[in-house]
Amino acid sequence: MDPLSLMPALPAASITEPIVNAATDFIDSVGTVGVFLLMVLESACIPVPSEATMLFAGFNVSQGDMTLFGIVVAGVLGNVVGSWIAYAVGYYGRLELLDRNRLIHVNRKHLDWADRWFERHGDVTVFVCRMLPIVRTFISLPAGIARMPFWRFTLLTLAGCVPWVLALALIGRAVGDNWTEWEDNLRYLDYAVLAAIVIGIAYLVIRRRRSGGQKPAEARR
Repeated sequence: MDPLSLMPALPAASITEPIVNAATDFIDSVGTVGVFLLMVLESACIPVPSEATMLFAGFNVSQGDMTLFGIVVAGVLGNVVGSWIAYAVGYYGRLELLDRNRLIHVNRKHLDWADRWFERHGDVTVFVCRMLPIVRTFISLPAGIARMPFWRFTLLTLAGCVPWVLALALIGRAVGDNWTEWEDNLRYLDYAVLAAIVIGIAYLVIRRRRSGGQKPAEARR
């Protein structure tokens, strides 16, 4: 049976649905290697949803086409390798991509702030963010920009990836044909995380503007 025929009709087409369809077709074609490659892409800042990849891989385990150990190892290793790619882009391209780039310019003061943040909170940030939707895809880039020590970054990434990948694989195996319903439901968690990010950015912008407005007033006194 074509697994895509099991997908329930949605009231509105998901933006990620073509990506999910391509991902599941790819896993059907090449097996566990496909899980590894898709998870590499996801951690390299390319939005291939790990939820769909690992839930579908778990579905294949329930059908006897893959092993739980195989897909978990492939998923975790893929995440680590993809994280190395994003980390390297941030590490080696920090000045060219940010400090000297007019399109996405970030000045030296903000780079220094990122360095200080990762010195104080980098371990917790990387570990926790590897278990959060959306954020987990991009956390390696700022870690590289902040020049977080490579092997510490790798160990924290590995530790954060294992529970996420294992949980999705176990859910996919347990629910079998209903894996697409779980993928749809987990999308609401994506929305919640995205909303939290937007609120957080708005809070920081408002706080910065208020503090910037207070300094000129104090200078006039």
